Amino acid sequence: MDPFKINFFKLRFTAFCLLSLVTFRVFAQGKGGREKGLKDYYKSFFPIGAAVTPFQLEDPAQRALILKHFNSLTAENVMKMGPVHPEENRYDWAGADAIVSFAQKNNLRVRGHTLCWHNQVPDWMFKNRDGSRVSKEMLLERLKEHIYAVVGRYKGKIYAWDVVNEAISDNPKEFLRNSLWYQICGEDFIVKAFEFAHDADPKALLFYNDYNTESPEKRERVYLLLKKLKDAKVPLDGVGLQGHWSIKNPSQEMLISSIDRFASLGLIVQVTELDVSVYPDGDLGKNSAKTGQPGFTRELQELQADQYGKLFSIFRNKRGKLNGVTFWNLSDRYSWLDNFPVKGRKNYPLLFDRELQPKKAYWKVVQF
Repeated sequence: MDPFKINFFKLRFTAFCLLSLVTFRVFAQGKGGREKGLKDYYKSFFPIGAAVTPFQLEDPAQRALILKHFNSLTAENVMKMGPVHPEENRYDWAGADAIVSFAQKNNLRVRGHTLCWHNQVPDWMFKNRDGSRVSKEMLLERLKEHIYAVVGRYKGKIYAWDVVNEAISDNPKEFLRNSLWYQICGEDFIVKAFEFAHDADPKALLFYNDYNTESPEKRERVYLLLKKLKDAKVPLDGVGLQGHWSIKNPSQEMLISSIDRFASLGLIVQVTELDVSVYPDGDLGKNSAKTGQPGFTRELQELQADQYGKLFSIFRNKRGKLNGVTFWNLSDRYSWLDNFPVKGRKNYPLLFDRELQPKKAYWKVVQF
């Protein structure tokens, strides 16, 4: 071919690429030329949240990321029973107050997490002063006092609470987890927790929250619990699907079935703790921090982006049943998965990288 024609075609191709880039930038702009954030793309679908720490709110770069992309916040740890109520007669409100204050100042929603859980419970909750185990009556009274104090403090400022967290057993042969709550109170602790929370703030939405809710076997046990609560007129409004998923799981069919199954009870469905691990379930893998090898390969980036794209396609299609999505942590700079299930193994499960920049997965989520 004539060299002149070759150069001409190269020039046309370059111009096409530049025009495409400009067109995409225009597409990604909001009013006044401000680049749109994640929450803006999903404005007509549902709120987009993130679990945060008080430290992140003090860091200018992370604070800016929050304000640009999210319109709902969850406290990752500081509202849990152990951190907020470490001693029977002492509460530590500093971290929780900081998050709620930041949210109010910036017109963000807050989801409260969590009022009753088998983990991160202070030892005193289950013990008498002589070290013996408390009675059922005493434990329920302590639970009531705790919920009244925490929910009451933020009444009207927190729109939804994860009231009971992870009460279903991981053992398929059991129904409820054999926690101290269950050993002392039986199933009554679940009912009472919801009743106490409703009394403390009648307008707050109250959720049961759990993981592996898309697994058919566990899904049915969760469904049975929620149906029992609904049939008993317990003030339960919704179910939180934690969404600690991976590049391999769940399948689209499993997730769709779970959303439909829980929504059939008349419950609000939210994804409350979303992240997508780059390690397939059960793969302990190699610790990239120790081997010095790059852990987030191009292949993993593509797989993660594809999985996020499928997940959010389902979320959008189910917006009549699903009304909120919250990511569990803010960016790959920090994730709880960096130490679980393999301590010290770096994971890359979120939409923003360690430099707080959008990843391929981000663009899969917002381009629809």
